[in-house]
Amino acid sequence: MTTDEATEAPSDETTLTDVLGSYAEEGYAATLWVTEDGALRCSECQQDSSPEAVKLLSLRRLEGASDPDDMVAVLALRCPNCDAGATSVVHFGPSATPAENEVLRDLADERGTGDLLASEARPESD
Repeated sequence: MTTDEATEAPSDETTLTDVLGSYAEEGYAATLWVTEDGALRCSECQQDSSPEAVKLLSLRRLEGASDPDDMVAVLALRCPNCDAGATSVVHFGPSATPAENEVLRDLADERGTGDLLASEARPESD
């Protein structure tokens, strides 16, 4: 992953593939998809969970260098049903769906609680 050494903020060269690959290396290989009704469906157990039940362990924002409206957040999550480490890619800002906004608002934010070591956690961009 390409970062600015001084700030550890992602550079314009950081890709979605880079971020997903880094999370997968840390054990976040499953996927939680946002359903139309604002639940999260796990690729491992196929169960739906409310955002409030899903642990948010790390969040990485990416914005398109050529299109500032291309804003996504890569979430490192823990499925409450099967305990799988998973990622979810959701839009934020003007292109976010109501369901994505609901998920981002309601996730159980547990960043910094130790599931991802500080040295391994992905920095958030400002």
